[in-house]
Amino acid sequence: MSSALDALVELLDLEELEVNLFRGRSPQEQRQRVFGGQVAGQALVAATRTVAHGLVHSLHAYFLRPGDPLVPIVFQVDRIRDGKSFTTRRVVAIQHGEAIFHLSASFQPEESGLEHQDPMPAAPDPETLPTWQERMAPVIDKVPDEMRSWLERERPIDLRYDGEIAIFHADPRPPRQQVWMRADGKLPDDPALHACVVAYASDMTLVDTALLPHGVAWTDDTYMVASLDHAMWFHRPFRADEWLLYDLTSPNAYGSRGFSQGRIFTRDGRLAVSVAQEGLIRRRTK
Repeated sequence: MSSALDALVELLDLEELEVNLFRGRSPQEQRQRVFGGQVAGQALVAATRTVAHGLVHSLHAYFLRPGDPLVPIVFQVDRIRDGKSFTTRRVVAIQHGEAIFHLSASFQPEESGLEHQDPMPAAPDPETLPTWQERMAPVIDKVPDEMRSWLERERPIDLRYDGEIAIFHADPRPPRQQVWMRADGKLPDDPALHACVVAYASDMTLVDTALLPHGVAWTDDTYMVASLDHAMWFHRPFRADEWLLYDLTSPNAYGSRGFSQGRIFTRDGRLAVSVAQEGLIRRRTK
């Protein structure tokens, strides 16, 4: 396991303060706000810690305020329902006395039933695509020191993009992209941890897909871009440390909001997770 993945697993290992009350921290990085995938993954960990039976099958969340990376996050769990088949939890993430994030999650023991799924789309093998480091090599000496540090740092999730990454420059193109992803190392066998790691990773690239037809690069500071809400449905078992294809599309942008959808497939073609998100894409005023 890489040191970055070790750090992510430690980040998801929340401190239990009291019954239904947990505390999480943020990594020591120079960020203006907490990464959305981090607070979503930690909130799912908090909910999971209070569930005796079953695994998460869906979650719905709202990003309410930017998280402060300099102070811990307190997660308060409300045990909404403990049923025979389904268990429901609500989690509020709190900083400075205010809610910054809200999550509702439902859990279910494994059951058999009818099955069908969309076929997995065609995609190049992940091994044929350049690593993050290989993509950054041609530009790393041309960026400011602060950005170079961010681009060069070790990452817990290995991402392999099929196509150009719109970091510094973007030409308008259709609002669709594919990304292979996996944890950068071997994880323990706990399926709940694998779900939380994919919840963390799922916030990557979603809102970016809504930017593609408009030629907006990541570093274009004429726009304010942030996640607004996030939903996931967990369909089939998977491992987050094995290759997963994230097939992404953005069917709509309107009202300073961009809507994106993602399907996560295992390498052998099983539809494992569906994701939907709306993000803020607001042109800044001078």
